[in-house]
Amino acid sequence: MIIDSHVHLKHGDAAGTEYAPDRIVETMDAAGIDRSVVFAMRTTTRRSIEMADDAVRRFPDRLIPYVYALPSFEQPALDEIDEAIAEHGARGIKIHEGECSLRPHVIDPVFELATQRDVPCLIDCRGNVAAMQRITRRFSDATLIIAHLGRYLCEDAGLIDRFIRLAEECENVVLDASGVVLTQKITEAVRRVGSGRVVWGSDGPQEEPDAATFARAELAKIHRLGLTAEQKADLLGGTIARLVGAE
Repeated sequence: MIIDSHVHLKHGDAAGTEYAPDRIVETMDAAGIDRSVVFAMRTTTRRSIEMADDAVRRFPDRLIPYVYALPSFEQPALDEIDEAIAEHGARGIKIHEGECSLRPHVIDPVFELATQRDVPCLIDCRGNVAAMQRITRRFSDATLIIAHLGRYLCEDAGLIDRFIRLAEECENVVLDASGVVLTQKITEAVRRVGSGRVVWGSDGPQEEPDAATFARAELAKIHRLGLTAEQKADLLGGTIARLVGAE
C-alpha cells in the first residue's frame, strides 16, 4: 500500500490554494497512491477541522485527517485540537512555523497534548534547528515528524545533515522526505536512522506541470534511490501507517 503522508486540502502557497477532496483522490488514482494524509493550513484550526471532516466523510477509505494547530499566546486552540483528535478522528497534528511561533510559551502545550493523545506532529520548522533541538529533547515521548528533512527545497546539505543528526540522537524524530531536492540526502537519512523513521510525501497537490504528473514524479524520486524493497515499503507507506494507526 502506498500512502502519501503530506497532502494539502488548503496549501501554504501565496494564493492559499484549496484542493477539493475529489481532486486529491483523482490525483491519487492517476499516480497509483492508495491513501493520503490530508490537512489544511493558512486557515484557522476550526476551519481545518471542517475541511478534513468533509474530505474524510466523502472518502473514508482513502483520506486520513490531521488537524492544523494555529496556537497563539492569547488563543492556544487546545480545546479545538483535542476535539479534532477525540471526536473527529484526526490522526495527527500539522504545525507550520510560518504561521505560528515555536517558542515554548506558544507551542509547548500543543506538544503536551500530542503526547497525551499519542498522535504524531508534522512540523515544518523552516530550518529552525535550535527550536527542533529544544522541542525533541523536551518532548521525548512525542512523535515529531520534521518536514522536508528540515527545510523545503533546501540546497544546503550541511543544514539537512544537522536534522539527520538530530534524528540519530533522538529516537522520537521521524524525517519527512517531501519537498527534497538533494535526493541523495533521503538515501543518507535511511542509512543513518533507518527506513522505519523516514516517510514519503508529495507535498501536493502541485499545479506544475499538473497534479498527477507532479505526484508521479515525486514517487519516481523514491524508486530511483536504490533502496531495498523493504526500505521502499517503509517510506512509501509502512512507516506512516504505523504512526497513524492505518496498518
